[in-house]
Amino acid sequence: MSDSQDDLLRFDPADLTPGIRSAEELPSKLYFRIGEVAKLTGLKQHVLRYWETEFPAVAPRKMGSNHRMYRRKDVESILEIKHLLYEKRYTIEGARKHISDKSRIVAKVTKRGSGGVVSSQPMPKQQSSLFLTEEPAKSSSPATARIRVELQAILRLLTE
Repeated sequence: MSDSQDDLLRFDPADLTPGIRSAEELPSKLYFRIGEVAKLTGLKQHVLRYWETEFPAVAPRKMGSNHRMYRRKDVESILEIKHLLYEKRYTIEGARKHISDKSRIVAKVTKRGSGGVVSSQPMPKQQSSLFLTEEPAKSSSPATARIRVELQAILRLLTE
């Protein structure tokens, strides 16, 4: 390998600046431009473009003007790749294999049915039909009334 190629592959701490560490810290947007993703993740834009070629999980859409638009899923994948490469010290090949093995397991579980897999869809704010604040109707059974009271207690715990 020539010296110039070796320099390109060598880790440069200047390529990594502080950024968010988890998907929970992402702004609630559907699409992100490459500059936004670079700032959020603490990576340089050329690193993001390179990872597009190495990881199938990172596949931003190109809009009419050929601008990359990253979906939330892409940014979450980038954060996972960053964690694997920079913190766990995986090689690119090792990180690619880890991600593909993980997605294969998820696909297998999903194929069998829900099997306890939690949906990535956000929960509704409140299901008012279940969490009534007034007293339950007199026609409901004692068991239903007890369940409703327990659900209200759970809701209070979750919203505090």
